[in-house]
Amino acid sequence: MKFLTTRRRHKAAKPLLLVFAFLLMGAFYTAFAPLPQVAADNGTSEQVAAGKNLFAVTCSSCHGLNGEGTQQGPSLVGVGSAAVDFQMSTGRMPMARPGAQAPRRVNTYTAEEISQLAAYVATLGPGPSIPNSSAYDYANLTDEDLARGGELFRTNCSACHNASGAGGALPEGKYAPPLHGVEPLHIYEAVRTGPQQMPVFSAGAIPDKDLASIIGYLKTLESGPTGGFTLGSIGPVTEGFFAWVIGIGGLSLFAVWIASRGARAR
Repeated sequence: MKFLTTRRRHKAAKPLLLVFAFLLMGAFYTAFAPLPQVAADNGTSEQVAAGKNLFAVTCSSCHGLNGEGTQQGPSLVGVGSAAVDFQMSTGRMPMARPGAQAPRRVNTYTAEEISQLAAYVATLGPGPSIPNSSAYDYANLTDEDLARGGELFRTNCSACHNASGAGGALPEGKYAPPLHGVEPLHIYEAVRTGPQQMPVFSAGAIPDKDLASIIGYLKTLESGPTGGFTLGSIGPVTEGFFAWVIGIGGLSLFAVWIASRGARAR
């Protein structure tokens, strides 16, 4: 009769096996894991630091030291670099004095300073970034694309900016500025960021291709009227004046003339 004998394992066997398993897993991970990608700084950190210092001097009195906003200015958290580029490049910010609306003025900041401020504000929260020129390029648009741009502009923008892009008055002393002579980049940034009373149109509402068509349509308006009597290109104001004063007024005078001729014939 054979007796089965049990072998007693050393107490340190299980911990050693566990350590060996961890070492084996580490070796496999090191062998097959992708190499970490180390992004080059490219001066970004220095640009943000310079923008933060410039922000503290030029913008913090209204927008707060950390862009959190004050009673004098809104929060800049999440507005993105595109909003900074639009407001600074068009001279709207910093405002010379409080008012219903910041008008377009001559820009007094360099492109480098604006880039620094935009880079810093972009770190405060995710928001629209300054686009690549391909996003608003209208050079190769077809006539059909330009016609679609006109339809989109009249549907989404003409209520404030006028059908010809000449601008118009809004309540409480505000106004929609004229779009003639505005850089395509600034039109794109305004649509994406919604400055002041303008609504924001995301890429889901107006894709980049449609926005380029709108910009192309506006540029065709700058070359002059496409035909017909423009009546000053002001829109319903002059059209209504012409219809009521010239049209109905002329018909009324014609009716009076006919009635007077009839009275004389009797």
